[in-house]
Amino acid sequence: MSGIIWIIIVGFVAGIIARMISPGPNNPSGFILTTVLGIAGAFLATFIGQSIGHYGSNQGAGFITATIGALVVLFIWNRLVAHGVISDQSNRR
Repeated sequence: MSGIIWIIIVGFVAGIIARMISPGPNNPSGFILTTVLGIAGAFLATFIGQSIGHYGSNQGAGFITATIGALVVLFIWNRLVAHGVISDQSNRR
């Protein structure tokens, strides 16, 4: 249980850092989407790290790998917005 909480906390911070590293018009905006972006990146980094044997079964990703994971998720988000799969929320009024 503490592993999941750690992933959420690290993911939140990673999401904020990823948004600062990769600013752009297609970034998800708002507190909740930034949190979800970071958590998804942390889970992605944890899953890949456990799959290749870098992390144990009860370990989560660290800040650096979670931030890299969040940047990957942000890149995928930007590609989906560019192709029109996800609507760009920043252009709505």
